[in-house]
Amino acid sequence: MRRFLDLADFSRDEILDVLTLAQRLQDHPEPQALAGKILGLVFLNPSLRTLASFQAGMAKLGGSSFVITPGQGTWQLETGMNATMDGAAAEHIREGIPVLASYCDALGVRAFADGKDLAADMNETLFRMIDELCDKPLINLESARGHPCQALADWRTLDQERVPRRAKFVLSWVYHPRALPLAVPAATLQMAAMRGMEVVVLRPDGFALPSELMARARAAAGMSGGEVSETADRGAALRGAHVVYAKEWGSTRHYGDADGDARLRAGLTDWCVRESWFDAAQPAARLMHCLPVRRNVAVADEVLDGTRAVVRREAFNRLVVQMAVLHRMLA
Repeated sequence: MRRFLDLADFSRDEILDVLTLAQRLQDHPEPQALAGKILGLVFLNPSLRTLASFQAGMAKLGGSSFVITPGQGTWQLETGMNATMDGAAAEHIREGIPVLASYCDALGVRAFADGKDLAADMNETLFRMIDELCDKPLINLESARGHPCQALADWRTLDQERVPRRAKFVLSWVYHPRALPLAVPAATLQMAAMRGMEVVVLRPDGFALPSELMARARAAAGMSGGEVSETADRGAALRGAHVVYAKEWGSTRHYGDADGDARLRAGLTDWCVRESWFDAAQPAARLMHCLPVRRNVAVADEVLDGTRAVVRREAFNRLVVQMAVLHRMLA
């Protein structure tokens, strides 16, 4: 494995193989598997779980890591093509990424969507450039339209919870004060489709996921025996649900227009997951969220602190599955 950029780059069987390795490494640790190996981590955007879990995972496998947060102890990095660098950034990623890659055996990079041009973000313009600049194994720590490490951890969580392969999986938009990126909903949609689930994207008008993401997920569902649909009808979507995956994202109708997005979401504060959302769901339905989550804005305390929420298990599984990815790349 030289690249871990998107679940869609792998077959369902290849993903299951990585998940099997994750379980094996948890049951039978290999504390010297990556002795002498170095993982470089570049965070152009903030992190908590991704940063901590990759450092911990590398250490558990006997390797080491370094972390670069541009502008915090290092030069700020310019990411724009053909930029005239007369501002705060002192170094361009066209020099920075190759140099950092030369210091390590694998590189992980987090680079969020720019949030201005939907087509450019869906095309992964920035991450494609990073990919071209890196001659070492590369891991996507979250990009404009993907978060494969989170999606892999979520797949493992569903398996651990014994959620049936053909269960009803509702990816639901939830409220946030401002627009958030499409990376996690895109990765979650693809993951559930590849697993073979009955996937329903529940969202208010104006927040439909981009058509190319829906088409890609439908193709994956067709190969795995699942199905993908979308609706604004909350009651219909939640009826019989086995899993509600809550996630915030920005309006695709007003992409790059902060004022338009704000006007559209202003009346949607009732899109906060409460226990009543599960009235017509399966009795043991689960609540999932990638974290961080705004309590009583996106998901109510009564759900997060109840027996339905598996958000902490999801977070722990980040460590386990990422160790398997690192093992595949470097062992």
